[in-house]
Amino acid sequence: MRFTLKDYQRDAVTQTLDNLRRARTLYHRDAMETSFALTATTGAGKTVMAAAAIEALFYGDSELEFEPDPGAVVLWFSDDPNLNEQTKRRLVQASEKLTYDRLVTIKPPFSLPALESQHVYFLNTQRLSKTSLLTRGADRAVEAEAADDVLVPAPDDLAWNIWETLGNTIDDEGLTVYLVLDEAHRGFTARTSRDKSTIVRRLINGEMTGSAMPVVWGISATIDRFTDAMKEAAVGDGRTTLPAVAVDPVRVQQSGLIKDTIALDIPAESGNLETALTTRAARKLKESARRWNKYLVEQRNLPGETSAEKVVPLMVLQIPNTEDPDDVGLWLDTIQTELPDVTSANVRHVLGEHKIHTFGSWEVEWIEPQRVQDETDVRVLIAKDGISTGWDCPRAEVLVSFRPAKDHTHITQLLGRMVRTPLARRIPGDDRLNAVDCILPHFDRTTAGNVAKYLTGLTDAMPSTGQKVLVDGRELIANPGIPESVWECWDQLPTIALPRRGARPVKQLVSLAQALAADGLQDRAVASVQRTMHNTLESLAARYDGQLRTAEIEVRTVRGMTIAGRFGTTKLSYTDFVEQADERAIRVAFEAAKRAFGADIAQSYIDFLADPEEDDSDEALRAAYVKAAALATVPNVRDKIDEAAKEIVAEWFDDHRVAIRGLADERRETYDEIRAQAVEPQVSQLIRPRTRMEDFAEMVEGQAQAAETLDKHLMADEEGRFPLTTLNGWEREVARTEASRTDCVGWYRNPSVTRPDAMGIAYRDLQGNWRTLHPDFLIFTLVNGVIRPSIVDPHGTHLEDSLIKLQGLAKFAERHGDAFHRIDSLGTSGSSGELRVLDMLDPAVRDEVLHADGDAGKLFGSAGGKYA
Repeated sequence: MRFTLKDYQRDAVTQTLDNLRRARTLYHRDAMETSFALTATTGAGKTVMAAAAIEALFYGDSELEFEPDPGAVVLWFSDDPNLNEQTKRRLVQASEKLTYDRLVTIKPPFSLPALESQHVYFLNTQRLSKTSLLTRGADRAVEAEAADDVLVPAPDDLAWNIWETLGNTIDDEGLTVYLVLDEAHRGFTARTSRDKSTIVRRLINGEMTGSAMPVVWGISATIDRFTDAMKEAAVGDGRTTLPAVAVDPVRVQQSGLIKDTIALDIPAESGNLETALTTRAARKLKESARRWNKYLVEQRNLPGETSAEKVVPLMVLQIPNTEDPDDVGLWLDTIQTELPDVTSANVRHVLGEHKIHTFGSWEVEWIEPQRVQDETDVRVLIAKDGISTGWDCPRAEVLVSFRPAKDHTHITQLLGRMVRTPLARRIPGDDRLNAVDCILPHFDRTTAGNVAKYLTGLTDAMPSTGQKVLVDGRELIANPGIPESVWECWDQLPTIALPRRGARPVKQLVSLAQALAADGLQDRAVASVQRTMHNTLESLAARYDGQLRTAEIEVRTVRGMTIAGRFGTTKLSYTDFVEQADERAIRVAFEAAKRAFGADIAQSYIDFLADPEEDDSDEALRAAYVKAAALATVPNVRDKIDEAAKEIVAEWFDDHRVAIRGLADERRETYDEIRAQAVEPQVSQLIRPRTRMEDFAEMVEGQAQAAETLDKHLMADEEGRFPLTTLNGWEREVARTEASRTDCVGWYRNPSVTRPDAMGIAYRDLQGNWRTLHPDFLIFTLVNGVIRPSIVDPHGTHLEDSLIKLQGLAKFAERHGDAFHRIDSLGTSGSSGELRVLDMLDPAVRDEVLHADGDAGKLFGSAGGKYA
């Protein structure tokens, strides 16, 4: 893969491959057809996940221990040929192995007896309709076969129509057909939907081919959408449903692939404010362009090469269905007043009529939605209803909607296409660059509040992910009243990066060496790693010489059993046999070495052992493969190699800590990902926040009112205030108490999602998976003339995972407590509602927490003291 998969993407690919492996077995062993769905919210990277799964299906994946299916044929089906072409481009962008010659669009003229293995074929609804050139004559042929008449030949000199081709492919015992039903995007008419249901039924149930599709893999925004599509097409009876692969939207949000904040701008008074708010939108677009340019220039001037291209922000101008062309022209004139360089050449529309539209003095051409992202000359895009045919435009930063308030559904649909981050990553510490602006001239605070509720959990395009929707959003910057000594204290705070499932220490070491070499931080880092690992392997080979020799004999030997029987008797005889392993068998055994030592080290070890300058014979090369494969099977060797790799990784991260902190964001994120390749949580570094977006209004009984604010927060508005809109009742009480202490110099509301400026603490959930706890508050106190940090975390005890989170905080305090003045967990015990504190720096309290079993609330009564 060209892209490094996010943790949630990797987990989804692993589950998908498990389903594909099981589906293939059930089909070829038990003649059982199957189906399953991969569901993920907009922006999760469903196509990237599909690319990884298909690449492994065709070529295998040693890291995931997935063997390839040499007979795999993937048929990708959707409603829209443009969407298929976009998917094809994304597959090529994501995978270096899925080249265009492996990705085939089925369109006339197309006539093959069967589809080829290890290819992805793209089909859309229209290509399978009765009037398509690919299917002409198929209905008459089926009718003739049912009546035992002579089959009707395919027209137009085609030897096979598409249904015959598909039928032959399914019937080939050496092939397995995987149908990808792309239900991730909707947006077609009712007639098209009816046609599609019929075609999907024909395709999956085998009405036109005579053979049902072996495996149906649905890709959808929600499991309901895929289930409904299968029901509409009357598909499902007799087909085994495998477990759905559902991506947690919260993990998508934490990944940084989708924007963190949606800011809603609404008028504070009634009247015709359209031009005034259009001017505001144009200024936001200009400011967005300035910020992106400033950020990227700064990044290019930092050490570490960045691949980030220029970001050209786009404004989406959403007009009513019954628009007045002159009004639209006036809005464009208003935008041009603020942005004089915007002309008709920079404006396009995606309206239903694919022609030039005249708006006042503006002649605006139509553009295909999927081209908008790449056509950076387009600065303003005119749209009406939500665009839902697969268009994603990460550079769309501003939406100004002239829809009436009752049309909030259309607004949220369109916002759902604008949630991807422009660089496919979160900008560390900069909420402004991680936000999208929505300006609503025809809304008041009540209706805007309804949009906020809708966006935070009531649409499948944007389910509840932890995104902030701001009604009175304001930008906060570093509080000038906070001394630099607080920020210097911040820079030393430990935060914990979660390990990445399935990674190996040696692979982590090689990745770190490659990164350090690329950034010029460690000379000949890769060669140094290889030399160290080769010497370690040679040392282990000498240490375990006897076991190694026995293992080499096993690698060179193929053992089996012959089972024989005689006619006329019921007895069977069993005889063991031994054969010498051939080259292929030895290479198969070598796969174990690649998994144990990493592919790079294992292969370089072969080159080290079989030096052609000393001995270039085939036997020398064979002996090298045998030795490497045998070493991987010797007990303790893998553990010793892992220990050696961990030591080097820890040493190099310590040596280059300061240099890594000074790299460009993209490169620094690379090192964060390398840290996460460890098998245990790793200490990482907090990044200072640059800007923060917070809401200075809160909804009370459906009405927006000014939020309560406090001073001393590290990020504040121009008056030094921070709003408490994200805090619940007792969190506000704690914030007031801590900020009012005379020795408190500053405090910080820790974000509740994983990001570079959020402190995280690792713990294992009830299933044993690593998760992150984000304590609510960081407090900075002046102690004997020195700034000391504290963690203060109000902790609900009613949730199922309350106790294990407390224990995670206790373990963190055990390991990193010396860095803090206080680590306090606050909670209630009994019905009094009194806040009590567990002092995690007290060994006795910590011990009671770590050995507790059951109700977390009881701990605050038995081991806690009064919070004051």
